[in-house]
Amino acid sequence: MMNYINILIFVVSGITISLISNQLLLKFSQNLGIRNKNNVTIRWSNQSKPSLGGIGLFLGFLSALFIYQIIEPDFNLFSDLSFLGLFFAASMAFFMGLADDAYDTKPLFKLFIQISCGMFLLFTGTSIELFHHETIDGVITVIWVIILMNSLNMLDNMDGITATTVLFILLSCLVSAILIGKDSVDYWIYILISVIGAILGFLKYNINPSKMFMGDAGSQFIGLFVAFFTIKFLWNIDGVTQQNAWISLIVTLTALTPAAADTLTVVINRILEGKSPMMGGKDHTTHHLVYSGYNDKQVWIIFSVLGLISFILSVALIYLSINGTVHLSLLFLGYFILVFILLYRNTIKFPIPSNKKS
Repeated sequence: MMNYINILIFVVSGITISLISNQLLLKFSQNLGIRNKNNVTIRWSNQSKPSLGGIGLFLGFLSALFIYQIIEPDFNLFSDLSFLGLFFAASMAFFMGLADDAYDTKPLFKLFIQISCGMFLLFTGTSIELFHHETIDGVITVIWVIILMNSLNMLDNMDGITATTVLFILLSCLVSAILIGKDSVDYWIYILISVIGAILGFLKYNINPSKMFMGDAGSQFIGLFVAFFTIKFLWNIDGVTQQNAWISLIVTLTALTPAAADTLTVVINRILEGKSPMMGGKDHTTHHLVYSGYNDKQVWIIFSVLGLISFILSVALIYLSINGTVHLSLLFLGYFILVFILLYRNTIKFPIPSNKKS
């Protein structure tokens, strides 16, 4: 069972390993991890910085496994099929992203790995239980993994945005795990806490003005990690989603509001312009907030506030749902719709300046 000393150990270890690894990487990475130095069309920042933050996040994940085995030597984490799925899928995502940071891999290769990650989770027992139909839910699960890995990669376009957004999403998953009584399987919570700590350590170097970027290694790993834990603790809420599956959709949308609203906005605008939704560009909601007059730090604050509100509302909805109050769920859906409309409207009102267009 969980105890507060263990919680402190895991969060401190995550923060410490992230801080140390990122500091060392900064010290020895004058060129390592810096790609597309002259490409200021796609990248928002016009400065070349190491894209190595994902290494610290992955090490935070690995440290949780190592420490847990020390604390609980009689239990083998790898005996849990679901954990095996997370471990190997997360490793695949991380190393694929690392290869992309170093060699700029082909989009089809990235998609193949993302599909493989989704299939790995599916075949090891992690699946969204929305329609309670094995094939349909399996397809939705794989699509969800692909969406999260690409969405968070796309959102990683300005200092601190993705890491802060993910921080609040994982906090929603953590509180949900505790509220729905899965704390008896404490290693999930300890893994969450350790990676949350690693994100906090990374933010020291990523908040504007940043010293390093997350890179594809970070965005791909954290996208898979978020996909796994949102399936486990937001999509599948014991005793709630079995009876009211639609609540899981609202819970997840509420928790992921900043990322979901940004991705939906970008996809709609690019389709309307006849462009590929998967291409890079300076047309995200974060960018349009800058075009409207905010600076990068203020945009980070706006997304931090949205993340905090999304966290509070998603936890409130989970609590209400567990206690049988489901008729208020549409109010929470209204929150997502409102945020989406406001951010989308801003992209229309403040289009990309001519000097920012590719």
